[in-house]
Amino acid sequence: MSSYQKYPSTYVKTHDGELLAGYDAIISRIRQEYESSEKSDFLIAIDTYPGVCDDEVLEALKGLSCSRLFNMRTVFRGEEELAEQLKYHLTDDRVFGRMFFGDLEDLMDPGRLARIREDVKTAEGLCIVYGFGAFLVASPVQGHAGLPTGTCEDRAGGETEDSTGLPAGAAGAVVDRAGGETEDSAGLPIGATGTVVDNTIRRPDLCLYLDMARWEIQLRYRRGMPNYNCTNFDEDILRKFKRGYFIEWRVADKHKMRWFDQVDYFIDSNCAGQPKMVPGPAVRDALRGLTGRPFRTVPYFDPGVWGGQWMKEVCGLDKSKPNYAWSFDGVPEENSLLLDFGNGIFELPAMDLVLAYPRQLLGEKVYSRFGAEFPIRFDFLDTIGGQNLSLQVHPVTDYIRRQFGMAYTQDESYYILDAAEEASVYLGLRQDADPGQMFAELERANRGECLFDAEKYVNRFPARKHDHFLIPAGTCHGAGSGTMVLEISATPYIFTFKLWDWGRLGLDGKPRPVHLEHGRQVLRADRKYEWVKKNLVNAVHIVNDNDDYTEEHTGLHELEFIETRRYTIRGKADLDTESSVNMLNLVEGSAAVIESPAGGFEPYTVHYAETFILPAKAGPFTIRPANKDETIIVIRAYVRT
Repeated sequence: MSSYQKYPSTYVKTHDGELLAGYDAIISRIRQEYESSEKSDFLIAIDTYPGVCDDEVLEALKGLSCSRLFNMRTVFRGEEELAEQLKYHLTDDRVFGRMFFGDLEDLMDPGRLARIREDVKTAEGLCIVYGFGAFLVASPVQGHAGLPTGTCEDRAGGETEDSTGLPAGAAGAVVDRAGGETEDSAGLPIGATGTVVDNTIRRPDLCLYLDMARWEIQLRYRRGMPNYNCTNFDEDILRKFKRGYFIEWRVADKHKMRWFDQVDYFIDSNCAGQPKMVPGPAVRDALRGLTGRPFRTVPYFDPGVWGGQWMKEVCGLDKSKPNYAWSFDGVPEENSLLLDFGNGIFELPAMDLVLAYPRQLLGEKVYSRFGAEFPIRFDFLDTIGGQNLSLQVHPVTDYIRRQFGMAYTQDESYYILDAAEEASVYLGLRQDADPGQMFAELERANRGECLFDAEKYVNRFPARKHDHFLIPAGTCHGAGSGTMVLEISATPYIFTFKLWDWGRLGLDGKPRPVHLEHGRQVLRADRKYEWVKKNLVNAVHIVNDNDDYTEEHTGLHELEFIETRRYTIRGKADLDTESSVNMLNLVEGSAAVIESPAGGFEPYTVHYAETFILPAKAGPFTIRPANKDETIIVIRAYVRT
């Protein structure tokens, strides 16, 4: 049995008995909150992440017999109007859009939003505002300039400054140091306590948030779910994903974090018909606890036209599937966290941790450079018993910023976790390659007029277990068949410009997208054999060697911001996060134990091929083999300073 199934290393133990499962239990708790308040007028705000099954939740809410229910779907602009508004960001391309930096309110009709706010202000009895954006209509207490107090809170405790640089109290409310009523910088009146008075929004008595992981949303897209408030049920999955990636998830994350600290209950809605509810303080306490200890995210696996058989065997996956091509096992933007409340497991997006507690997780230096984004990702690419990946290239930083609105690019590397005898990696151009001639032949091949002779233009290097190939943006590359790749990369993960896909169709029977024009703009034609061999293939040197362990620098290239170190551990390695987030994987050996010399966290065990994260706040740590007579190898990645 695989370690992915046998050992619950993705579970995070937290408060016992806090979880309620099922709609009956959830509705009963909400009713208790209402009845115990002894209020005749009681307002509930239930906000959602786009992807939640609204019909299912609305049916369950009928059990509350409320006097009024306001549905946020009625506030959004119409589908055609939104398409016109967002056409610059959606683009005509199947895969790539442009990042939307607006707010959720920008997608709503201002008149409808104002009217529903007025209706909610005067509603009597037990009333509910439900749906994506509910907190914009019935909002928790406001802080400076209309922002919630949670955005001003120093999540480590103590007095700090709010997001505008003004001093904030321990609770996060902006303090009027002179006392008395005044105005904030936005011209809004401030009461004697320093809390902004916003007379357009009614404060709810109870706030709930239905959360969901992006991977589950993608699976729902495949089953026919449209994008939010759209009718694109049968649209190309790539286009649905594009709208989510570039628009919906961006505004949803921004909106969620405005109110995150004020939510009374979070609801896990990842499993249809089986919601789970946990008090907001318990969720926030669990996430704060994670910033000081090692943890794993929940991996997911997916088949592909080029997929292999290695993960199926090693990770204990469904043997009836034809293959598994790739896995995300360490991508907080996509993966989930599992919080164990003793009486049940609560799933929530790992990105909640990144957005809610970025300084403790990432460290001040990483946060100052990237903001609340997790800059490193680990994923698997399996071609053992499979086929070549496409020949591809990733955009350089200037191009990805100008074309797609991304702040940094998809630099990456291939660490060879395992390899068949014939394994190889395509990397860089041959010394005699003519880029103009290469693209002319690629044009003909992608029109179906010929097959592209890859080895006429691209270097093919043999790949062996524990080799490390570095791939700075702009370098032509691709894993050949017979490789099990641990991809160590910067977080952006969809910006792959395919140059040649070996004449294949995708699993959906459609031609896989090829982006020759993008590729032509970013390919670094000067990265040819001699330079590639010297700079990108196994650029390893020993940093430290003692009786207990050997430490090696394995990359990445100086053009990339990620540093990787490999530790061959015979006894115990004494290390430190050095105030930066670390991502690691056990690439050799059955199990490793991670410990805190100061007792800052309980010993944590990981198993072969498992990725784990050490937050910056964790500080000093040790790694040793779980089995005394075993030697283990760990690969570690962090942001180079």
